[in-house]
This record gives sequence, structure tokens and C-alpha cells, in this order.
Amino acid sequence: MARSRMAQKSSRGSNHKASANALTPRQGEILRLVAQGLTNREIASHLEISVRTVEVHRFNLMRRLRVRNVAQLLRQALVMRLLPRSFVR
Repeated sequence: MARSRMAQKSSRGSNHKASANALTPRQGEILRLVAQGLTNREIASHLEISVRTVEVHRFNLMRRLRVRNVAQLLRQALVMRLLPRSFVR
């Protein structure tokens, strides 16, 4: 019985990591625009959404990647290969 509980816990942990790697299409879009140096206002205009919606997407993206600022966000995105190779060049 104890083994099955431990197996459940370890499988939950791996699923959590896998879900952290998967971004929604919109989060991926926001991430690419942030990486290009666009502000929230510029991203909102580009995507034709409100600035507040961009802020919420960025907040959720940063929470999902467990970072606190844009520099950490971009570094983590590169480490996790969430940005295309062309971004580094």
C-alpha cells in the first residue's frame, strides 16, 4: 500500500514538471513578443487585446516558469528551449 502511494506521488511530480514545460499557444506568443523587447502596451496593440489581458498572460507565464522578472523569464525560456534558436543569434 505504501509503495503505491509513493508511486502516485512521484508520478504526480513528473506530470507537474511536464505541464510546466507546455505553454498555451497564447503564452508562447506573449513570450516571443516579450523576447523581442515589446512592452505590454505594444504587445496588446499587436495582438489586439487589452493591456490587462497581456499582464495576466505574462503573470501566468512567469508563475508557470517559476520566475520573478523578465530577465529570469527569458533565461528560463532559453534553458527550457521555449524560444526558437534564432532568438539567441
